[in-house]
Amino acid sequence: MALTPTTPANPSDQRKDRAAAQEDVLMREVDEAVRQDEFSDLVARYGKPLLAVVLIGLAAFAGYLYWDGQQESALEQQSETMTSALDQLEAGNLDTATTTLSTLVDGGDAGVKANAMMLQAGIAMEQGKTEEGARLFAQIAADTDAPQLLRELATIREVSAKFDTMKPEDVITRLKPMVEPGNAWFGSAGEMVAMAYLEQGKRKEAGALFAEISKNDEVPDSMRSRTRQLAGLLGVDAIEDVDEVLDEVAAASGEAPQQPAQ
Repeated sequence: MALTPTTPANPSDQRKDRAAAQEDVLMREVDEAVRQDEFSDLVARYGKPLLAVVLIGLAAFAGYLYWDGQQESALEQQSETMTSALDQLEAGNLDTATTTLSTLVDGGDAGVKANAMMLQAGIAMEQGKTEEGARLFAQIAADTDAPQLLRELATIREVSAKFDTMKPEDVITRLKPMVEPGNAWFGSAGEMVAMAYLEQGKRKEAGALFAEISKNDEVPDSMRSRTRQLAGLLGVDAIEDVDEVLDEVAAASGEAPQQPAQ
C-alpha cells in the first residue's frame, strides 16, 4: 500500500522559522553577556568591601568560638571551686570554706557570685555573726544582676536575721511583694508578715494570712500545720478537710493515719 505523499513546507515559512530560531539564540547570548558584564562590574565595584565583610564575619565567628571555650573553661573552674567549698562545709571547716568562696565572690558571674555570698552569709549566721550575715544578705538582695529568686530569698533571710530589731511596718514593706500565692517564698514571707501584723495589733489581718498560708498546697506541711494552729488561736477557722488535718497530725506524731468514720 502506497503512503500518501505529504505536502512540502512552504519555503517562506521555513525561512521565517530559521530566522526566529537564530534571533532567539542571539538574544540568549546577549542576555548572558549582559549578566557577565553586570557581575564583572559588581565585583569591580563591591568585591573588596564584600570580601572585607566576609572576613570580618569569619573573624567574629572565630572570636565567638574562642569566647565560648573560655566561658566553658571558666564555668568548669568555678564549679570545681564551689564543690571544694561545699566539701569543706560538710567537713565543718567553716573558715576555710568562707575563704574558698571569696574567690567566687570576687571573680564569678552574677549567679555564681550570689550563690557564693549566700553560703558565706549562712556560714556567718552559723557562727553567730548575725550582723555580718545580715549585711551579706542585704548586698545580695540589692544586687540587680543577681537572679530574682536568690534576691528574694536573701531578703527573707535578712529580715529574719533582723526581725527583732526592725519596725513591723518595715518588715511588711520589705516582704509584702512576696506574699502572693504562687510566689516561691509565699509561706516564709507570709508568716513573718503575719507576725508583724500581730505586733501592730492587727489580729484580724494576721489570722486571715495565717489561714491563707495553711490552705496553700505548695507550703511545707509543717508550716501549714503551724499556721493553721495560729489562725485558730486568732479565731479564724482554717480547717477545710478534717480527715486531712488528722492525717497531718498523725504523720507528725508518728502514728498511723486516722480512718474516716463509717
